[in-house]
Amino acid sequence: MQLSEAQKQVDEWIKTIGVRYFNELTNTAILMEEVGELARIMARKYGEQSFKESDKNSDMADEMADVLWVLICLANQTGVNLTEAFEKNMAKKTNRDATRHLENEKLK
Repeated sequence: MQLSEAQKQVDEWIKTIGVRYFNELTNTAILMEEVGELARIMARKYGEQSFKESDKNSDMADEMADVLWVLICLANQTGVNLTEAFEKNMAKKTNRDATRHLENEKLK
């Protein structure tokens, strides 16, 4: 699925099931909440924290999808074409970092 398709799918869901978008500030707060839920799983799975009983049924992929969902909502609300933005960002990173990481002693 292309990012543009995902943006259309989310927009259609919002308009038919979700009634309307939450405002941009609310969605930004929700995005932070979802990132926090993902961070909690990461800290327990890959970090030093142990899982609590209430964390044991956590689904990392689902939390990542929640982050993506809210990010798509914000893109739709603010008129950002994520496909174009991603392609532009990849070009920026490629040009900026063409040799930077290859020359980084910390990565060898």
